[in-house]
Amino acid sequence: MPDPSVPAAPPNPAKVASAGGLPTPPKPKRRLLRRLFLAFVVVGALFALWLVAVWPPPIWYRWFWPRQTAFMAMRAGQSDSLAHHVQRRREATDGELPRKYLPVELSRIAPGMPQAVLIAEDHRFFEHGGIDFQAIREALGYRRADFDWDDERDRAELRRVLGKAWSRRERIRGASTLTQQLAKNLYLSPSRNPLRKVKEAVTAYRIEMAMDKRRILELYLNVVEFGPEIWGVEAASQTYFGRSASRLTAEQAAALAGTLPFPLRSNPGFRPGRMRWRQQLVLRRMRGEAIQIPTDAEAIDAKEPPADSTPDTR
Repeated sequence: MPDPSVPAAPPNPAKVASAGGLPTPPKPKRRLLRRLFLAFVVVGALFALWLVAVWPPPIWYRWFWPRQTAFMAMRAGQSDSLAHHVQRRREATDGELPRKYLPVELSRIAPGMPQAVLIAEDHRFFEHGGIDFQAIREALGYRRADFDWDDERDRAELRRVLGKAWSRRERIRGASTLTQQLAKNLYLSPSRNPLRKVKEAVTAYRIEMAMDKRRILELYLNVVEFGPEIWGVEAASQTYFGRSASRLTAEQAAALAGTLPFPLRSNPGFRPGRMRWRQQLVLRRMRGEAIQIPTDAEAIDAKEPPADSTPDTR
């Protein structure tokens, strides 16, 4: 029998909780883990929202032309430097160049133009769904015919190419598809931030889901840059050759395709040496020769001939 003179010990909180009393407050460690989990969920949700947050949505361009793309807006912010570009500086007014942008339907573009662009930029355009994994594999230098995670040799080859991925980054950028380039032109910037490339890939996939290949090609040909404030094949054709895009010859189409992907460095009206070199490669491919056309900056710079300041007027 307990001694009444000795005070009773306080009740054990755990026993009180198990007996139906008040719940035990969470431990500090559990509170921290819960907060970290909630923060992770919020950050993940914001990142997912950022990946798909483009306006207007890609399906809008199934029927409408862009009034101004993100790439055009970026160039407008560089108006001071573009106004001093030797090719069009005489046309500048108050430090700005007039924009040349005349979108036309694909049926009003000579058939040789889309053929030349696909040869130069994305010859597997009609085979991929926005991302050309074959081109990425080639850019990485992956030498195995396929990949199976259960195959040790495939895993070893993957480790090898991933270890060299940074040194081959220019080749990987050159593996961008025409759809990815359209996504960049419509919505994004030319930044080389890896997160921007992830958003570009997601947006390219959404573009492929929203419209057919013909419309994607039509949009690309009308918004791609061909010189300082010269956008699309119609404006480029009138500027460089004095004719509409429907009357372009195979040589002229190959010349425009040859200005890509660096139209401010070389085009039919400015230092056309590199453009002419790529034009001849495109023409040879159009005639059926099995030759490789470099698409990444390193390969182009390595093989680029001396610049020629004489405009190409063909």
